[in-house]
Amino acid sequence: MEKTIKGPHQGQPILTAGGPFNRARVAMVMVHGRGASAESILTLADEFDQPGFAYLAPQAAGGTWYPNRFLAPTASNEPWLSSALTAVEQAVAKVVAAGISHERVIILGFSQGACLALEYAARNARRYGGVVGLSGGLIGADDEPRHDSGNFAGTPIFLGCSEVDFHIPQERVQHAAEILRGLGGNVTMRLYPNMDHTVNQDEIEFVRNMMAALAETRQA
Repeated sequence: MEKTIKGPHQGQPILTAGGPFNRARVAMVMVHGRGASAESILTLADEFDQPGFAYLAPQAAGGTWYPNRFLAPTASNEPWLSSALTAVEQAVAKVVAAGISHERVIILGFSQGACLALEYAARNARRYGGVVGLSGGLIGADDEPRHDSGNFAGTPIFLGCSEVDFHIPQERVQHAAEILRGLGGNVTMRLYPNMDHTVNQDEIEFVRNMMAALAETRQA
């Protein structure tokens, strides 16, 4: 992926919360959903309640990362998609530049942000502290070939979604789990019956435990 791209999302702010970078040992990059904001996704930090984490959330221009559904052909969401992937990359690079390694960074997204977070991770697979997709799947049409690279090397990955989510067919969550496992991810998928398009307490607790386990590991 081109790191120097200048698209609609470049120049947008990256908001922060939690501990300062120069003292944090672990970090989470949080990607908001369609029509939402960096400020809104950062409210999950209070739910996770994990001291020692630094949180970053890039902001989408106009509150939307790409115009069409994640099920649409990838080309129909350009140039916004490439710009959005670069925005996530820039947030991750900001963390790494502060001295927090990729292995101690969790990438999390909700809804459209989950699709973007998972797509970024699949295209740039490596050992991360974790990857979390809350109500999301990989981006592209059903029959579209993928161009993923790298290996997650056992990175813990969590996918949570309703079985009847209007926006996210459960088959696409299962598809994402298959692809991410094939890239070496340690994937946990949970599909919840009759859940709305939201984040539930079980998901929060799973992510909280993922964060706590990462915080307990020693810095390489």
